[in-house]
Amino acid sequence: MATVMKSPAKPDSPVELMPGDVSLGLAGAQFKTLLGSCVAVILTDPRRTVASMCHIVHVGTPPADNRHNTAYGVVAMHEMFTRLRALGINPRMCQAYVFGGGNMFPHLFRERHVGANNVDWVLHYLQAHGVVIVDQCLGGNGYRKVSWTVGPQAPVVETVLPEPAGSAQGG
Repeated sequence: MATVMKSPAKPDSPVELMPGDVSLGLAGAQFKTLLGSCVAVILTDPRRTVASMCHIVHVGTPPADNRHNTAYGVVAMHEMFTRLRALGINPRMCQAYVFGGGNMFPHLFRERHVGANNVDWVLHYLQAHGVVIVDQCLGGNGYRKVSWTVGPQAPVVETVLPEPAGSAQGG
């Protein structure tokens, strides 16, 4: 089962979200994650004083015997909304950043792939809940490293493209 909530061991330490993790932080909290076909969502109040981040692995709702697994989109988003509401933040008033959804096997899947399904689900979910997306970096064939310190600056997203087949250097 995925970790529901992560918090830093030390106040200045970044929270590294693994697949299925959900975290909440106040201004100055640092989040980071690595994405392939998964999608990360950051929800923050417009003043950037509170934020929640999740790392979604599977779209939709989990099977009944795994109903609390935050690796699933519905559970992760519900957990984010619940944590924000507990601090008096209405999730519908939040702004969203959305990243990931890469095609990790472009040689096998040229059109529809897991990453595209994840992206479509997340975008539809946010739209259905009235959450405005202020920035996104989605799709493509690479991994993404995402880091953000809750505050006025935008998240930093670095795309890491896979090595082309046969280009490995010997040594």
